[in-house]
Amino acid sequence: MEFSLQSSRLWEEVVEQTKLAKEKGIDPLLWALQVSSSLGTSGIALPSTELAHVLVNYICWDNNIPILWKFLDKALMMKIIPPLLVIALLSQRVIPSRRSHPAAYRLYLELLKRHAFALKCQINGLDYQEVMESIDATLHLSEIFGLQTTEPAILVVEFIFSIVWQLLDASLDDEGLLELTEEKVSRWAIKPQEMEIDGHDMYDEKNIAYCERLQNFNTTMAIEIIGQFLQNKATSRILYLAQRNMSSHWVSFIQSLQLLGANSAALKNSKVLTSEALQELTSDSRIFLSRECKTSSRQKFHAVMAFGSLASSVSLCPGASRSDLWLPLDMVLEDAMDGYLVNTTSAVEIITGLTKTLQAINGTNWHDTFLGLWIASLRLVQRERDPIEGPMPRLDTRLCMLLSIMTLVVADLIEEEEGAPTDETEYGSTNHWKEMKFPRKRRADLVSSLQVLGDYQGLLAPPKFVVSAANQAAAKAMLFVSGINVGSAYFECVNIKDMPFSCSGNLRHLIIEACIARNLLDTSAYYWPGYVNGRINQLPYSVPAQAPGWSSFMKGAPLTSVMINALVSSPASSLAELEKIFEIAVNGSEDEKISAATILCGASLIRGWNIQEYTVKFITRLMSPPVPADFTGSDSHLIDYAPMLNVLIVGIASVDCVQIFSLHGLVPQLACSLMPICEVFGSCVPNLSWTLPSGEEISPHAVFSNAFALLLKLWRFNHPPIEHGVGDVPTVGSQLTPEYLLLVRNSHLLSSENTHKDRNKRRLSEVASSSSPEPVFLDSFPKLKVWYRQHQRCIAATLSGLVHGTTVHQTVDRLLNMMFRKINKGSQSITSVTSGSSSSSGAGIEDNSLKPELPAWDILEAVPYVVDAALTACAHGKLSPRELATGLKDLADFLPASLATIVSYFSAEVSRCVWKPVVMNGMDWPSPAANLSNVEEHIKKILAATGVDVPRLSAGGSSPATLPLPLAAFVSLTITYKIDKTSERFLNLAGPALESLAADCPWPCMPIVASLWTQKAKRWFDFLVFSASRTVFLHNSDAIVQLLKSCFTATLGLNIAPISSNGGVGALLGHGFGSHFCGGLSPVAPGFLYLRVYRSIRDIVFITEEVVSLLMHSVREIACSGLPKQKLDKLKRSKNGMKYGQVSLAAAMTRVKLAASLAASLVWLSGGHGLVQSLIKETLPSWFISVHRSDRDQGSGLVAMLGGYALAYFIVLCGAFAWGVDSSSSASKRRPKILGSHMEFLASALDGKISLGCDGATWHAYVSGFVSLMVGCTPNWVLEVDVDVLRRLSKGLRQWNEEELALALLGIGGVGTMGAAAELIIEHFDS
Repeated sequence: MEFSLQSSRLWEEVVEQTKLAKEKGIDPLLWALQVSSSLGTSGIALPSTELAHVLVNYICWDNNIPILWKFLDKALMMKIIPPLLVIALLSQRVIPSRRSHPAAYRLYLELLKRHAFALKCQINGLDYQEVMESIDATLHLSEIFGLQTTEPAILVVEFIFSIVWQLLDASLDDEGLLELTEEKVSRWAIKPQEMEIDGHDMYDEKNIAYCERLQNFNTTMAIEIIGQFLQNKATSRILYLAQRNMSSHWVSFIQSLQLLGANSAALKNSKVLTSEALQELTSDSRIFLSRECKTSSRQKFHAVMAFGSLASSVSLCPGASRSDLWLPLDMVLEDAMDGYLVNTTSAVEIITGLTKTLQAINGTNWHDTFLGLWIASLRLVQRERDPIEGPMPRLDTRLCMLLSIMTLVVADLIEEEEGAPTDETEYGSTNHWKEMKFPRKRRADLVSSLQVLGDYQGLLAPPKFVVSAANQAAAKAMLFVSGINVGSAYFECVNIKDMPFSCSGNLRHLIIEACIARNLLDTSAYYWPGYVNGRINQLPYSVPAQAPGWSSFMKGAPLTSVMINALVSSPASSLAELEKIFEIAVNGSEDEKISAATILCGASLIRGWNIQEYTVKFITRLMSPPVPADFTGSDSHLIDYAPMLNVLIVGIASVDCVQIFSLHGLVPQLACSLMPICEVFGSCVPNLSWTLPSGEEISPHAVFSNAFALLLKLWRFNHPPIEHGVGDVPTVGSQLTPEYLLLVRNSHLLSSENTHKDRNKRRLSEVASSSSPEPVFLDSFPKLKVWYRQHQRCIAATLSGLVHGTTVHQTVDRLLNMMFRKINKGSQSITSVTSGSSSSSGAGIEDNSLKPELPAWDILEAVPYVVDAALTACAHGKLSPRELATGLKDLADFLPASLATIVSYFSAEVSRCVWKPVVMNGMDWPSPAANLSNVEEHIKKILAATGVDVPRLSAGGSSPATLPLPLAAFVSLTITYKIDKTSERFLNLAGPALESLAADCPWPCMPIVASLWTQKAKRWFDFLVFSASRTVFLHNSDAIVQLLKSCFTATLGLNIAPISSNGGVGALLGHGFGSHFCGGLSPVAPGFLYLRVYRSIRDIVFITEEVVSLLMHSVREIACSGLPKQKLDKLKRSKNGMKYGQVSLAAAMTRVKLAASLAASLVWLSGGHGLVQSLIKETLPSWFISVHRSDRDQGSGLVAMLGGYALAYFIVLCGAFAWGVDSSSSASKRRPKILGSHMEFLASALDGKISLGCDGATWHAYVSGFVSLMVGCTPNWVLEVDVDVLRRLSKGLRQWNEEELALALLGIGGVGTMGAAAELIIEHFDS
């Protein structure tokens, strides 16, 4: 603001009074008293902002003499003018004129040192608001910093920041460094606006020398004051607020400060501040948070809440290890191996987000983080290194996770730091991972983690079928370090076993190769100590001139049958090889296209770990071939691609292949590619056929059935709509619908419009846009939509709607006559039996040997009515069970896709409970008696580690085994299938449906089904018995609770279990099914069992209450009796001297955090966002409000405190799993509402508006722990909380003497809390 001296007669009198005092040499103190009295008589409130303007204007520059500066100093001491405003006014006048008036600049600096750090008394004045507004008007702070606010405390932050910055720019200018800054000029008035006219005394040589010395001294002093601002407890924290909330300005400021620290000559003259000290101050980004803690509870909490500080105490806990930090990752990886459900989200995205979450909350460095990733994924492989047989993901999927997905995760994390350009297409170049010249800290940590990984020999032993690949990787490295350059052709021709030197490789060799292929490492890794076993002087074998393989193919060898077999059986080693095959698949002849498709679906898909992401991309692109430019037909162009499409579909139909596509995030796009194939070929009359090079003839029905079966595997199509959502969010299972799959796929298109920094999202965007650049909706496929709506109606309600004489009715009759033609020839037509739901009747067609030449969609529309009529006929005795099974098999053989509709019909009918059970007596229906007791014994053995009682399969052992009629019919149908590759893709569709169907029926239906199937497929015995054992938990919620309890006791080592008494991840997840360890099925670890059970639990909401209860019970066990007696003496005093009763606090906290980590993992995996929301909004508040039984046992105080910390860690982890620690995921959009609700609950309880029933120590520990974790690990969350709530929380924390924590919370709360944080800083730290 501009102030006019002529505006008030009073101020003219003050000026005259000052002038007179100057002339008479009156004592400055007397002058100050006179002015104070005069103003007081005139009714002017003191300190006076107007007087500050008057005095500064009077001094600068007509009266720049020492006596006037003394008057000014006394006015400040007498508090008749506000010091901060005087400093602001002088900075505008003195700093620009510091060279012509060095003495004035020196006096200004002295006043700055004396008054700028005494903030408390100045913010408590009545004129606080007026003073700060006047400062704002003087320095234009709001305009410069862009914070349009009149809150005085925010202006204090801007003022301190501006003063330091003015000193900085002035010092840079004085030393000739200002032009080296990015801006090259200062945003502050540090130079005079008009030409300065030197006084006559300036021409005196002595005076010139004196002025130069004074200017140099001033520069040094200014830099020292900058250091003082950065070191002072109050102002350093205020500057941290500027860093947090004015980041763009702070970047420029800190760059200039670092420039000064590195190049200042004046700094060398300082006796109180060195260049190194200033550099250290500028590099410390935790000025505000690196503080001492003064309250005892905070000391305890800080000592135990950071995992990084627990390295010593970890070893004290039974079974605990640093690898247990990554328990949630182990569980997520193992959960991804469940073949019953594919995921629409890329495993790369899931694991990358989880890794960043755990890294932030555990406080680990990137070396330990990468090491944790490798160890967890190696444990995943070793857990099933010799898997049991059955329709489930096997070792291929686990190796995909280790060697492909995990390296892509690491690549994303490294690229995130290095900030690689995103404007170049990732695909289409041989050098597909662009060399990046950016900071490489994470890359260096990756190298060190992989070097340390070599010490984990037990985890690195390769499974049998990858020993050859591991040995080849080791041989490749050995030849390289020996200076022998060979290509892949050498290894294509020479058996690694025949080489005369030892090339014993392990999984680390394969990991290194995967990292080198993605440019995460270079070949210098081959020279790491111990990586290779010596060197050789020459090649033991020469390379044949021409041998079938990728090398000869790249040199132009044709695709002969021998070459095709070689390329199918060995994976491509480079992107260039895949690109050439893809080019043939696009532009080659018909036979070449089929051959290329076959090659892509071979070893390159299953074991091409170094290029697997490109293999799945190319296959997906081939599934959506473009319309040829010269295409003129009326039918779809896809008809012409039928042979190649069928090869692709069949080639990726196995369980492992589907899971590999799922892990790479391509399920939505795969579904989008399959839908038009189903639509087109399902609409074709089967009068076409194609002959494959193998001689096999395929029809439109075959192509449709293969595509339809694969499409249905991509969502839980057979599950009834009982899977209610939790809270406002539906469960994951119910989201997996065709509409949802297309929605996710379309979201990938949106990603391509706004280029992402995330490599994985760019890859998915490129794949989606290459197939169709426009969004795709279910309405684009009317036939599929009609079937899907009928499918939903069939599951939701009794079958109805068949009208006599319609086309559908005629199709029903024709299908029934085809299925039961032998019966119809000798007696009444089966179609004359009135179905309870369809009223289908008719005499049938005369020529029953003719199969209806109808499109597949027309047949599928009729199938529910056909199955309903057949089942009704069997129930009425018109059809024998064998005839029913044979007829259904004939229908499935005629159109294999009809199996899907049969499944949905049987699933719906079983849930309606209207069919009488049938006796599985071995005459009418197959009998399970031959091995039912054996199944029962094995179930008991599998569940031995859980403590769950297995119900007897039959009361007294004499009751006949019974199944509901639809289930009996379905199992009878499935056991008619041969277990071969042709039937596999349809059994993979029917198998999970059969298990789900049997699990929904009363006990012991599933064991009976398993007994029947084990007679059919003896080598699947272990798998089938394990599947049966899971259903024990689906009929008894107490059994689920017991299983959860077993998870906690096993993980924490609280009891001696059959699996392990050491606890940790090993005890939780064990060794998978375990049949290969003890000559038969051994007890399955409880965590592994739970991961295979929870998806079938219908009422998942109760899990949260049980997990909270078990967590608190575990805390009590840890605190009171959780440690073996023989170790108590060692734990009485830990290395850091902490002691709490009989248990070391640090050791106890380590195990408590492990328990909380397990609890959070269980909740997140069980119900996703919905269950986490229910936990935070409903379960936890109810728990705090409820009254709990007081624990009178020894250590109850420790129980209460640890319980609060456990809950805090548990809730933060749950939230971080659901929403992430930052805002990069779409799920983070849900966070503000849920988090805000919980923070409101905390604030209201602290305000006294909510009465709590829990222990006060538990509540105190929870609130302080939760807020500390948010401040330290998830600061982005705080920015999303309402400012008023943060202020109330801070107030409540201060009432607990938690000033540090209250300050930290406000400090990261954004601009809205910056003012409150500044006032608290000044109140708490300004002495």
